[in-house]
Formats: sequence, structure tokens, C-alpha cells
Amino acid sequence: MLWANHLSLFVLLSTFCHGIGATRQQVLGLGPRVNRPGLKANAWPSGPTTNHASVPTSFKIPQGRYDDGLFTPFEDLTTLSSDSYTTLAHPFFPDYSLRLKKSNLCDDSVNSYTGYIDVEARHIFFYFFESRSNPDKDDVIFWTNGGPGCSSSIGLFMELGPCRVLDEKGPKYNPESWNSHANIFFVDQPIGVGFSYAEHGESVSTTEEAAQDIAAFVGIFFEHFHKFKGRGFHMAGESYGGRYIPLFASAVYDQNARLVQAGLTPVNLTSVMIGNGLTDFSTMITSYYDMACTPASVAPVVDISTCVRMKRVVPRCEKWIKKSCIDVFDDIDCGAATSTCSSELSTPFFQTGLNPYDISKPCEGPIEDTLCYPATKYIASYLDQPSVREQLGVDPVLSSLNFSSCDMDVNIAFTNALDEYHQTKFYVSALLDRGVKALIYVGSYDWICNWVGNERWTLQLDWHGKEAFTSKELKEWKVDGKKSGVYRSAGPFTFLTVEGAGHMVPYDKPVQSLEMVKRWLAGDGF
Repeated sequence: MLWANHLSLFVLLSTFCHGIGATRQQVLGLGPRVNRPGLKANAWPSGPTTNHASVPTSFKIPQGRYDDGLFTPFEDLTTLSSDSYTTLAHPFFPDYSLRLKKSNLCDDSVNSYTGYIDVEARHIFFYFFESRSNPDKDDVIFWTNGGPGCSSSIGLFMELGPCRVLDEKGPKYNPESWNSHANIFFVDQPIGVGFSYAEHGESVSTTEEAAQDIAAFVGIFFEHFHKFKGRGFHMAGESYGGRYIPLFASAVYDQNARLVQAGLTPVNLTSVMIGNGLTDFSTMITSYYDMACTPASVAPVVDISTCVRMKRVVPRCEKWIKKSCIDVFDDIDCGAATSTCSSELSTPFFQTGLNPYDISKPCEGPIEDTLCYPATKYIASYLDQPSVREQLGVDPVLSSLNFSSCDMDVNIAFTNALDEYHQTKFYVSALLDRGVKALIYVGSYDWICNWVGNERWTLQLDWHGKEAFTSKELKEWKVDGKKSGVYRSAGPFTFLTVEGAGHMVPYDKPVQSLEMVKRWLAGDGF
């Protein structure tokens, strides 16, 4: 199998697709919209563009442009209906609207909501849970899973959400949910993923396109619900989220400059958190030798003669990928380089039958069916229940479709656009240079997006604090007095491992995962 397929089709459960009754291209129409507060006159055009390179993290806000009665915030989430959607708009985002409803899902102790971001014929589904601790003061987290093409229902129902669906018995309360200390979104993006869909054959095939929709959603939400304004806002993701999150956060940051010009309050973008991410494909592919042939995680799992061959290939692949994918992007030669190197460096591992998301154990079930985690099938079955869909407010046009944890049409579209081969790490350095913090955390047992490849790009990253960061030694961090991993940190940048966790850190190590997030949000260090 080609390396592009390994990365795209295996990164975070990305080949898991249930059968469907109809293609998304055959699904047309949109559910009813009700109660349209927010826009009292014809929508205004977007604010003017500017050169954002010189915009500081702290913005000076001119007053007056939207103080003339044209816009009224909705303000109070608790007044939303649980039976129908309320649709919100904003004159700064004339092409976008936001539908919301109450949804008593998972955890009755907190307010929870579901909805859609509507962009003409595109409809992006999301969940929102308020904090269990102090929803009126706690920070806000945005979460997305990877793929590309995988639903954030994986993160919600298998990892860090208020409830987990791990067997046929349905949802169970999760005491280690990240909403223990934060308000949190789970977003099915881009269109075509989970309960998100498009009419008239519209599609998204690059992270740059997806980022604009996410930035608009974030802007509309904070404009309507002022109680969250000024809170720390953290954008988090896993796996292909290592590509998504740096671009999404950059889009939010750049949008802040336009909000300021329009006299609006910028979003308090505080940090990005990337778990077992694919941020630099070049360091990741060559790290497959280290994970399979050295004790970087567990004892070597590939025979010596094969490892010798792989070791000889590594420097050749590094040179070829640098020449064709990085120094000058040649789509044909880059595709050839990554495909050839994939065959040499990843195929030997897949032949072992081990779990690519947790090298310490074998796959549970055929990888084509369960992707090594039977829970993915239970989640899909749960989300196919009509009563659950009604509670969530899933648009009726999707009633003929079975839920898919991952959508292969989206995956193929991103793969064909060579989206994963672009240099995402430059966005990370730009965010760091503008005062946005970054946490790169990695489960030590993951193979597909492993700690070796992630540590390498963090050490290579050019930013204003590089010298201080690279001079730091790895130190232990502990939970309840026990070693939980190692970390390196300087200023706004932290690299951290979670010992004994695989690709999905909150699933394997929920206690350590929650403690990690708690410390990060509080700025307490590790």
C-alpha cells in the first residue's frame, strides 16, 4: 500500500466506514429554520482586509461600527429550545449562520447543545458541552479529530467527552472528560464528515478551505454569546489534527485583525494542543524505522535483515523528500518519493499484524472492519438510532444514511489534493512568534503518528525561542507521584509524551490526559 494511503487511510481510524444507503451527493435539501434573531437588516459585507503580519497579539479595538442597532446578540444559551433550532446570524459574516438547540446528551449535570454551521449549501455539525466546574469562567476548547475525513464523535464518545460508548450498552458517564475544567466543542469537519453534509455536490478538499468555515463559526459564536468573550480559547486536535489545528488557529488569528478593524472584540486565542499529530510528514515517515527497529517504544518488532534494509533507505528518503516535497514542491516527484518510501518503511510494520495505533498489542478484529477498536462500531450503531438523532437534531435529509466514523470521499479528496504534504509546521512557528502557546503531546505506543517523528520536528522548528527550547533536556512529569512521561518546554512551546498511551491518549490514559489538560489550561507547567 502506498505511503499516502497509509497516512491518509490509517491516521486515526480513517478507513472505518459503515455501509450507506445513499451517497452524500444524493442528499439534497435542508431542515427547517426557526427564530432568526441576530440580523435586523440586510447583511453587511465582510470587514476590509489588511496586512496581518504586523498585527500584535494584543489588539486595540476601535468602537462604533456595529453599535448602530443593526445587530443584537442572542446572549442566553439556556433559552434555546430542545425541540427546534434557533438560527443566528451576524452582519460581519454574511455568508454564514449558526443553528443551535438544547440537547440533553451524555451528562445531565451540564448544559449541552448541538447544531450546524450553515454556509449556503454546506452544513457543519457540532456538539457543545459547558464545563462541569465553572462554565461562567472556564476556558473554551475546540476539538476535532483527524483522518482527514473522521468524525469528532470518536473524540467525544471514545476519548475525552462527557460520556463514552465502548460497548452495546450505550453511553456511560466519563469522570475524566475534558469538560471537567473547560467548555468544549466537538466539530464534525469538513463537510461530508459525520453528520456534516453539503447540497449540490459541494465539497472541501484542502485544510485551507476548511479553515475559513471554522474561523467564521468561532467568530459568530463569540459575538452572540458574550459570556464566553475574553475567555481563553484553545484549539485542539488529534492525528490529522496536526495539520488542521495550526491552520485553523492561524485563520482565527488573522480574522481577529479584521474583527478589530470592524470595531468587534477579537477571540482570545490562547493555545493550540495537538495530540499524536501529523504536522510534518517528512519526519514522520522516516521515524517508522525507529519505531519498528529500535527500542524507541517497545522492543524491535521487525526482523534484523529487514531493518538493515530500512536503515539504508532512510537517508535516501530524507534527501528525496526534501528535494521534491520541501525545497521545491513537485507534485509528481513528491508523490513518487512518498509512495516509494512508504513501501520501504511502513509495509514491514503492517505485516506484523500489530495495532498501528498502539504498537504494544495486536489489532482487535480485522483492521478493515474495526480499525483495531471495536468501540468504533458501537459508536456508529448508537448514532444510527432514530431517537438519538432526534435528540441531537440531525437534519432529516440524512435519515437514509448510516453513520460513518470516517468518510472515504473526504479522505480521497484531501489525498488527491496532496494536502498532507504541505509544510504545516510553519504555521506553528508563526503562532508561537505571535504569542500563541503550543502543546505537542504524544502517546509513547503510537506508531502511525509517533513521538519520535513529532519530537524531531519540534526540535527543528524555527521560531524566536528555538535556542532555548532545543537546549532543554527532557524531564519527567508525574501524576499522583508516578511517572507519566517526559516533556521539554521553553516559553510558549511544550513537547510532552504520555507513557503507555497509544494514538488516542485520552482513551488509553484518561486520568493522565485530564491532568495534562488541567495543568495546561491553568498555566501551571508540568
